[in-house]
Amino acid sequence: MERSSIQTIEKQFSDADFDFMQLAIEQAKIAFDNDEVPVGAIIVIDNQVVSARHNEVEATKNATAHAERLAIDEAISKVGEKIIPDATMYVTLEPCSMCAGSLVLSRIKRLVYAAKDPKSGAVESLYSITNDDRLNHRLIVQSGLLEEESSQLLKAFFKKKREEKKSEN
Repeated sequence: MERSSIQTIEKQFSDADFDFMQLAIEQAKIAFDNDEVPVGAIIVIDNQVVSARHNEVEATKNATAHAERLAIDEAISKVGEKIIPDATMYVTLEPCSMCAGSLVLSRIKRLVYAAKDPKSGAVESLYSITNDDRLNHRLIVQSGLLEEESSQLLKAFFKKKREEKKSEN
């Protein structure tokens, strides 16, 4: 990426945004180490982390155990309400349709994600669930924060999986 475009992207994010996304990347690294697709999600309310989760699909044998959904469940449990309208989610990969729908239903105010997901992203890539005028809630969405770090982790994971599959054959 050109230096001028990096500066443009960085201007839209605060120092706290960088710190929180770094925590999401740390969660993604935990997922990677646990042989899960490396996605991490953090939910912040009033500048405090209320949940930090990573994908647990393989560990739980549950296709819906995505980092975003787990983080939302944990935050709602801690807050004691069914919605969290003052929350910001930081996630390392553009949410899928299930997770984008969960963001809308839980009334999260803001979403910051690192890398786009051209195969199943439902925020900007394939769909725009979080900003669909037909739904009763829309989010503030910002993308591209620490995109390269998140993308590299995902690429390394899938490269490792391909190599494992090759060695099995």
